[in-house]
Amino acid sequence: MSNTLSNLDSSIRHGYAQVGDVRLHYAERGEGEQLIILLHGFPECWYSWRHQLTALGERFRVVAPDMRGYNLSDKPPRVEDYRMTALVQDVVSLIRHCGARQAVIVGHDWGAAVAWELARRHPEYVSKLAALQVPPLAAWSNNLTLKQLLRSWYMFFFQLPRVPEWWIGAQDFAGVERMFKRTARRGTFTETDIAALKSALRQPGALTASINYYRANLRSLLSQRKGDDEYVIGNMDAIGDVNARDVVRVPTLFIYGERDFAIVPETVSGVSRYVAAPYREVRLANSGHWVQQESPSEVNAALLSFLNDQ
Repeated sequence: MSNTLSNLDSSIRHGYAQVGDVRLHYAERGEGEQLIILLHGFPECWYSWRHQLTALGERFRVVAPDMRGYNLSDKPPRVEDYRMTALVQDVVSLIRHCGARQAVIVGHDWGAAVAWELARRHPEYVSKLAALQVPPLAAWSNNLTLKQLLRSWYMFFFQLPRVPEWWIGAQDFAGVERMFKRTARRGTFTETDIAALKSALRQPGALTASINYYRANLRSLLSQRKGDDEYVIGNMDAIGDVNARDVVRVPTLFIYGERDFAIVPETVSGVSRYVAAPYREVRLANSGHWVQQESPSEVNAALLSFLNDQ
């Protein structure tokens, strides 16, 4: 393990889980019967949850994996190895590895997309769901606008072979450093934080694997979710017609930093319509895309309140 990442907090334990053909590295803190799994996004690793590992780990068992392809986890070589079905199955297997029947699933960015799909496809494994910044896939595609497509230009750029890797990795990931610093609130990322995130990207094959998430799933991100079976959700803040297959039926918290440079507010409108269970939404006016790192106190408070609800 990189010294940059392994020596940051002595209270965090590190381990590995064999999930099918892939071995996932994870960071863990805390004890207890309640398992919480934190799923990171692009272009990060378990370290993006450092504030939540500390806060939630005081009361719960908290596990933050490097998702497949990232940092110290295995990096399957094929683009199709990063399709949503495989990503969801990784989390199911990780829950089993931890000896649990269910877990609270918390996800940000790509991790949020996987969390929503896990709750939709396998609610029996999810006791509660907390998603940060990214709405469910059906909401994303049904809310898709030209404005969002323009903000998502990089998804199309990432379809090119080799060029995105060269561009992102140039000058020791200088562009990644600029992105973190320019798109987050001042002071969010220290030099130590930047060094840790760069260290994860330097792992052999990690950069291509992280971009393969976009290569493997672009079509589903752009397609409109339609079907003949409609489900009317009642007793919600916003009532509307949603296809039954798109409904999540576990208690859900959605957190959105309103200054997100990548995901416009229109794209996350009406999220409650896709949840047929207790739903809570928290919007942070002064935070952007990296919300759990920009506003850790507010995010931790929202998560702890949600976890304490019976």
